[in-house]
Amino acid sequence: MTEFLIACIVMLAIGVILAALLAYADKKLYVYEDPRIDEVEALLPKANCGACGSAGCRAFAEKLVRGEASPSKCTVSSEDALIAIATLLQVDRGSEERRVARLACAGDEGLQACRAAALISGGGKVCAWGCLGLADCERACSFEAIHMDEHSLPVVSEALCTACGDCVVACPKDLFSLHPVSHRLWVACRSLFEGALAESECDVACTGCGRCALDAPAGLIQMVDHLAVIDYSRNQLATTAPTQRCPTGAIVWMDARRGPIKGVEAKVITRRTPLPVELADLPLSAVGAGVARELPN
Repeated sequence: MTEFLIACIVMLAIGVILAALLAYADKKLYVYEDPRIDEVEALLPKANCGACGSAGCRAFAEKLVRGEASPSKCTVSSEDALIAIATLLQVDRGSEERRVARLACAGDEGLQACRAAALISGGGKVCAWGCLGLADCERACSFEAIHMDEHSLPVVSEALCTACGDCVVACPKDLFSLHPVSHRLWVACRSLFEGALAESECDVACTGCGRCALDAPAGLIQMVDHLAVIDYSRNQLATTAPTQRCPTGAIVWMDARRGPIKGVEAKVITRRTPLPVELADLPLSAVGAGVARELPN
């Protein structure tokens, strides 16, 4: 019985000592966390998309409380939520410009995934720079902001896009990039082919003709490796003028509701369904009138 009591006393003493050590450590190592972080996090959309530049909504809430970011940096939050956060923290809402994803391809050539296809001779398209049209970007988008059109090309909804960057990562051809919505003038092509060669491989390729650069304000557009490149540091000078004489419609004006708008001299594109293998080398006139069908630009 004595041994049992001794053992109980020893265990009790050890428990008391450990409890005292834990209490001391908790007090000594305690890190204060502002309770407003939880309140701000509750007002955020919990999308954890990274569009704000933080690892997630919790990290962004911590930045807001520390005064290192403005509420408007979250492009996913509603206007009411942004105002509520600003009111809670007694800060200005901010005026961050929304960004959206832009696709630098307007061709329609086209394995079950872009990344897998790209590993096989670059994807099997004649244009080595073009969209493969296998919807990796659509599947990667958590906000349903991308859908594939009738030509198997991704279409980005500005209203739904949060600039999270998932499509940028998913595209093996690096055709997506994130831009402020004010970047309306856009070159929908990455091909480095020149002139007739570029157009022979894709009806909507930039041919490097330079008309857009001539029609744009000085310095806004430069021709680099036969491709029009827009200097967005001069974006305030941008108008629809450079699109008007583009013969292929490779340079467009991105309308918020209507999408890409081509210039008046862009030719109407006639897209053809694939020919049977045995007829692929014959001229179209020999195949029959039922093969070609005209679709809108």
